[in-house]
Amino acid sequence: MMIKICGITNREDALAAVEAGATALGFNFYSKSPRYISPDTAAEIGAGLPVIKVGVFVDAPDASTIAARAGIDIIQLHGSELPEQVPAGLRVWKAFRVTREWDASVLALYHAEAFLLDGPRPGSGEGFDWTLASGLRNIIIAGGLGPDNIAEAIRRVRPWGVDACSRLERAPGLKDYEKMRRFVRAAMDSL
Repeated sequence: MMIKICGITNREDALAAVEAGATALGFNFYSKSPRYISPDTAAEIGAGLPVIKVGVFVDAPDASTIAARAGIDIIQLHGSELPEQVPAGLRVWKAFRVTREWDASVLALYHAEAFLLDGPRPGSGEGFDWTLASGLRNIIIAGGLGPDNIAEAIRRVRPWGVDACSRLERAPGLKDYEKMRRFVRAAMDSL
């Protein structure tokens, strides 16, 4: 299972996440996010780390250029990108905000390696009804996940991957290393 720690803003947090067992790190390139970092900073933080590096983009027409500059392996589209706006020839994860009205049939419209299902307000720590993800393929669940509920989420959904950010922080953009360790351990133990 892919275990992603998102919102990495510094090398120390990245190293702690890798040491905890994360298999992917997320770098936020959305300028309005409190976890925003520049492509050059992301390149420095991720240099030489043995994990998948994921760039989080929101309606960014230059995502491919930024990803190349930052040393990103996967582009995660977290905005209102239309299917025809998904960059061809790149590894892409498309994110969706899941509400009661969300319709999973939209996944068939997108050519993506995986689909990240997030709460209605990404980055807020607010989750969604996991039953809406049950039975879907190539799903990464996010939104409101932390050490206390990750095992239950995995048991109920059986996702391809999991992604956590705000519930693993001591402040926006600064990770709590013990929470990261507990999150990864609980995720691995639930497999």
